[in-house]
Amino acid sequence: MSYHFRHAICNEIYQGWDFAKSCAHIKTTGYEGIEIAPFTLSEDPPAIPAAQRAEYRRIIGDAGLQFVGLHWLMVAPKGLHVTTPDAALRKRSWDVIRGLVDLCADLGPDGVMIFGSPKQRETTGGATRDEATRRYIDGLAAVAPHAAARGVTILVEALPSNQCDVVLSLEEAVSIVNEINSPGVRTMFDTHNAVNETEPHAVLVERYFDYIRHVHVNELDGGHCGTADYDFGAILKVLRDRNYQGWVSLEAFNFDPGAERIAAESLRYLEGVIAKL
Repeated sequence: MSYHFRHAICNEIYQGWDFAKSCAHIKTTGYEGIEIAPFTLSEDPPAIPAAQRAEYRRIIGDAGLQFVGLHWLMVAPKGLHVTTPDAALRKRSWDVIRGLVDLCADLGPDGVMIFGSPKQRETTGGATRDEATRRYIDGLAAVAPHAAARGVTILVEALPSNQCDVVLSLEEAVSIVNEINSPGVRTMFDTHNAVNETEPHAVLVERYFDYIRHVHVNELDGGHCGTADYDFGAILKVLRDRNYQGWVSLEAFNFDPGAERIAAESLRYLEGVIAKL
């Protein structure tokens, strides 16, 4: 049987859309999964009532989609920070992460939580990078057992230096995964956020394949796939050859073309690349 890529899309491009309508469009465009930014559901995502969580899960299923997980975790509620020297704020912020684990588990099985959130993890309050990184690791280690118990995997996302100064490379992310050593914490690869990596992206994906649970695709400038010249074929070939079982999920940062164009053009472009592998 030939290899099958599982394509998903991040839902924030559907800004202003009814949730059910966006799910229907995602499915008819050809995607199998939906990845959700929690702030698109509520100003206080961990406080979403159980009945509403069940309704979101029903809508996703009725549309014929699978729930992939959560990303852009800490936009709401406002004012969060997980590495701040302010112990009370740090505790409140990690409590939100714990609450998002429950939300993720309630929305569907085997969900991932992509922990980018640059503004909420970068150094602040006079802390050094080492101090902030240690607080990030300790916070993840503390919440990891809860994530594992709920069947959720928190993914440490490396970010470029123009976004953040805590966890700057896939190698560093993997070292954190190894230190925590929990099934509730792994890593992922984002084509856009790997812009500062010094080795070819396909080489990195091959080297750290066993740690990668999720892949975000986008152009290096944040546009949707096919609007620039990123070599998606190189990493997709590695994923295919290694029988990758996770999602390939579109995360576009330029919403100007509109959800319909972004969703359709990206998927058609990737399908064309895959056909040539």
